[in-house]
Amino acid sequence: METTTPAGACDCHIHVYDPAYPLAPSATFKPPHAPVDAYRAVQRALGLQRAIVVQPTGYGFDNRCTLDALAQFGDGARAIVVIAPDTPDAELHRLHALGVRGVRFMMIAGAGGVLPWDALEPLAARIAPLGWNINLQLDGRELPAYRARIDRVPGKLVIDHTGKFLEPVSPEHPAFQALLAVLERPDRWVKLSAPYETSKVGAPGYDDVAVLARALLAARPDRCLWASNWPHPNRVPPPSDAALLALLAEWAPDEKVRKAILVDNPASVYGF
Repeated sequence: METTTPAGACDCHIHVYDPAYPLAPSATFKPPHAPVDAYRAVQRALGLQRAIVVQPTGYGFDNRCTLDALAQFGDGARAIVVIAPDTPDAELHRLHALGVRGVRFMMIAGAGGVLPWDALEPLAARIAPLGWNINLQLDGRELPAYRARIDRVPGKLVIDHTGKFLEPVSPEHPAFQALLAVLERPDRWVKLSAPYETSKVGAPGYDDVAVLARALLAARPDRCLWASNWPHPNRVPPPSDAALLALLAEWAPDEKVRKAILVDNPASVYGF
């Protein structure tokens, strides 16, 4: 399908890695060299103008690489960082002025996350007045167990990677139904991204994840975002960014729906 990427299109989840910044003791793998200039080439190729730079797990609480990338991108980017729950208010306001718009919680066991579940609600309460979001990655199969905690989170919350069901489920599964229920709130979103991380059937269509993406789009297109997950750490060879963006056109053939996912919804979440 030949499509045109709308003006202002946003990739809502990328990472930048630079060997100038040391990895944290909590790092679980050696990341690829993935500088800003390399991602700019991806942007040009795909017709994307905006990006959300997400703090990699490998850097722990050290946000310097992410903030350096944010400065290089300028106003066409926002950042998601990892900060301690007791971060001073002055530091939150400093980060906000730099373009930070959220805090990442990586809750998949063994993936290098450094913030615990108990920090979720207190930290969310502190960042909500700034309009920031909680960026949450968990095994979607655990959504029923954590649904009450997630519902208590004040302010914006974004769930990664089509729910990140480590074993893809059917749209009728209680865990997927829990995701749909979470999205009923006007301040909750989900990224349609990284199907290769959880699909058991693989490329080109990632059909077991695609069925979930289509179900999300059918139910809540106003709560969906798109992301590449560039540079696809730990994927050898990495998937094609162009092919991943083309999948969105298959899942959402309506041009107005794609514009909402690529432009309007990200602008609401990240403040473009």
